[in-house]
Amino acid sequence: MGNEIQALALGNYSDAIYHPFAGVDEELRSIFRERIDVRCTGDYGMLKEEYLAPYRLFISYTEFLEEKLPAERTAALLSYVARGGGLLAIHNGISLQRNQELATLLGGKFMSHPEFTALPIRIREPNHRIMDRVEPFIVEDEPYRFEFNPHIRTTILAEYEHDGAYWPAAWTHDYGLGRVVYLMPGHRVSAFRMESYRKLILNAGLWAAKAM
Repeated sequence: MGNEIQALALGNYSDAIYHPFAGVDEELRSIFRERIDVRCTGDYGMLKEEYLAPYRLFISYTEFLEEKLPAERTAALLSYVARGGGLLAIHNGISLQRNQELATLLGGKFMSHPEFTALPIRIREPNHRIMDRVEPFIVEDEPYRFEFNPHIRTTILAEYEHDGAYWPAAWTHDYGLGRVVYLMPGHRVSAFRMESYRKLILNAGLWAAKAM
């Protein structure tokens, strides 16, 4: 641990059905190594205000499990972001939406996805700092479809092409004093090894942590 900025990344190791955190955790540590020290955990008990306090960034790679988070853990994460913490949710990390309060925090809800396929990603907001030096790319992934909260003003940063239409692939918005970013790709570890996507993840984390 040598960087000033600390991040906590939460995923599922032993009980993941579709999205195991093992392997992804190492890629996240590698992507942020020069700028942010990332602590990876499968312990949802870390969602307490006193445990989150030292971190500038919280990364969600949580699994789509049936259980909702207990109210106190939900409140801790909401408070963390509202007070200025950064939230970066990647792919299945949007599963926090099982709690309606966290669905509002995320700004959009996962609804469904067609078959896994090659998805061309295009940049929609090239002048946003998150998209700095991020080139368009093609990723093999699940084409998630979303329903957006009409009360949250979200900026769509990138889109993917599928079935002759373009769909949101990345977005950001403020929540209280904090920043939220969602990135859709990430079903397989291979997505995290693509140079353009690694740059996007790095920028997104730095932006959410207010370090760029």
